[in-house]
Amino acid sequence: MMDFLAEYGHELFVKTWEHLYISLAAIILGVLVAVPLGVILSRKPNFADRFISFIGILQTIPSLAILAFFIPIMGVGKIPAIFALFFYSLLPILRNTYIGVRDVDQGVKEAGKGMGMSNWQSIVKMELPLSLPVIMAGIRLSTVYLVGWATLAAFIGGGGLGDFIFDGLNLYQPSLIIAGTIPATILALIADRSLAFLEDWLTPDGLKDSYKTA
Repeated sequence: MMDFLAEYGHELFVKTWEHLYISLAAIILGVLVAVPLGVILSRKPNFADRFISFIGILQTIPSLAILAFFIPIMGVGKIPAIFALFFYSLLPILRNTYIGVRDVDQGVKEAGKGMGMSNWQSIVKMELPLSLPVIMAGIRLSTVYLVGWATLAAFIGGGGLGDFIFDGLNLYQPSLIIAGTIPATILALIADRSLAFLEDWLTPDGLKDSYKTA
């Protein structure tokens, strides 16, 4: 173990940082696109079901095929890897945002209108906070998946811990495979727990109580 760290310690640190950077960039893009889109779709339920089904069909395309698809458009490296992972982050966040906002009690929405709230104020002050646990569940699911899938970024020169895994497979060195797999797993667990803490911090106290008693 010490011999491995002495030889690959610096590279392991760099690859772990690259892996984290690729994953975080993709999930942030996913949140910035999917949450507003999910809110918009909640206003158009007839179109929303067809659109979300279409996105779901697109995401059945194998991840390696998606990575290869971006090569002619963006070349190789971290940017196409981030966009490919962003593509895979959309569905869970989009679907959960749509369901969470759509299922906010109609009486609550009517009360907001009665208080003189605009549609935008209702979304920001009432609907998003009330649907936050459902939205965060989608974000957590996407994040855990993306940390795992980010190992495939090595396939198109995106770097990250996948470099160790691919090198280990090519050179028949299990130590390299383990060096790529264990940190990726730890990163996924840390991301999941961090987002759970963030969800608890952002969720209104009254809503936390209602989820505990549900």
